[in-house]
Amino acid sequence: MFLTTLCYIEKDDCYLMLHRVKKENDLNHDKWIGVGGKFEAGEMPEECMLREVKEETGLTLTSYRARGVITFISNEWGTEYMHLFTADQFTGEITDCDEGELVWVPKKEIKDLKLWEGDKIFLRLLDECEEYFSLKLVYEGDMLVDKKLIIAGKEQKAE
Repeated sequence: MFLTTLCYIEKDDCYLMLHRVKKENDLNHDKWIGVGGKFEAGEMPEECMLREVKEETGLTLTSYRARGVITFISNEWGTEYMHLFTADQFTGEITDCDEGELVWVPKKEIKDLKLWEGDKIFLRLLDECEEYFSLKLVYEGDMLVDKKLIIAGKEQKAE
C-alpha cells in the first residue's frame, strides 16, 4: 500500500498535464496525468502535493483545494490511496520535468488523450462535482474492472 497526491493545475480553461514519457519502468508510461507523487515520511497530503508540484513543475501553488480521495486497487501494483487536488493560482515559471513533458491542455480535449479509464471518471467529477468525493477504482492489468463512488455519504453511479 502506498500514499500519493495528484494535482490538476488550472489556467485559462486548461489543465497542466504531464505526458509520462521519460521515466524507466513507469506504470504510467505514455499516459497523461496531473502532477504529483508519493508521500515522504511525516508529510500531510497538502505538504506532499505542494512539494511534488514544485519539484515537477517549478511552480509554487498559492490557491488549491482538496477534491477527493481515490483508492486504486490493482492485481499488479497493489493498493494506492491518492489525495486529489485542484489549483487555480500559482507563482513561478514552468521548468523541465524529469518524468515527462508538461503541456497546458484545454479541458475539453483531455478526454481525447491517452488516459487511465478511471482518470476519466475523476476528471469528470472535478468539472461536475463541488463536493469532496471518494472513488474506488479496481484494475486488472490496464483494465478497469470495478468502481465505486461516494459523495456526501451516499453511493453514486461512477461513470
